[in-house]
Amino acid sequence: MSEGIHTAAGVGRSVRAFELQTNYLDAGSEHAGGGESIILLHGSGPGVSAWTNWRRVLPALADRWRVYAPDMAGFGHTERRDDVVYDIKFWVKHLLGFMDALGVERAHLIGNSFGGSLALAAALRFPERFGRLVLMGTPCGKFAMTPGLKAGWNYEPSLEQMRAVMALFPYDPAIISDDLVRERYETSLIPGAQEGLRKLLVKPNDAGETPLSGMPEDAVAKLVHPTLILQGREDRVIPVELGLRLAQNIPNAEFHLFGHCGHWVQAERFEAFVALTRRHFS
Repeated sequence: MSEGIHTAAGVGRSVRAFELQTNYLDAGSEHAGGGESIILLHGSGPGVSAWTNWRRVLPALADRWRVYAPDMAGFGHTERRDDVVYDIKFWVKHLLGFMDALGVERAHLIGNSFGGSLALAAALRFPERFGRLVLMGTPCGKFAMTPGLKAGWNYEPSLEQMRAVMALFPYDPAIISDDLVRERYETSLIPGAQEGLRKLLVKPNDAGETPLSGMPEDAVAKLVHPTLILQGREDRVIPVELGLRLAQNIPNAEFHLFGHCGHWVQAERFEAFVALTRRHFS
């Protein structure tokens, strides 16, 4: 592979991983960091893709590491098949298949929201394949469906609905550009684009709370990997107390709380995110 990011509206390279033609972005040389790799795992909101989550992060880490950002099964520009049953076990197998297809024996993981849950599940199941973790807006234990998750589940494709859903994610909606709204809207038009999200979450109840569960506390207590937890204080998608639960239960955890910050730490606190991540992985 050559160096650099290869993308056109989120379409990058393609590799067959766990029987799915998998779209991914990559940056950094084959020998960056002495062969160390980082895999960036996106969240699950409407129109999400590796490109919309990680476009700024890829080049910011590529000088030191080989960086990959796949569109996980059911999201972005990765192949969709009618016979696939989406669940966390399938997503873990897809992630390992992606690593195997590219010859990545071991990698650090950065996970945003759903991507954080996937990082935890993969590291707990295959600890030898992963180094250090960075988790952002990642649920832990039981909680009630939030306005951000409910709006994402109920989304029906339109520019207006996309803008309204995305306004719930950052602390300051002013960071949501017209280009980002359009890109995520266009990705949400791909057939089956909502299926991954709707398989990840239960349908919201018409009245009252909708109970959800992140990775259980007793499971994350078994995690052996050094873990950096980054959390926005004003996160309306994954509440701050869930990030604290992770920090309280993961044995080797470091926790950073950002005020005036919502669900997108990597976008809302970009410079701090990059600096903390680089220190954690170095």
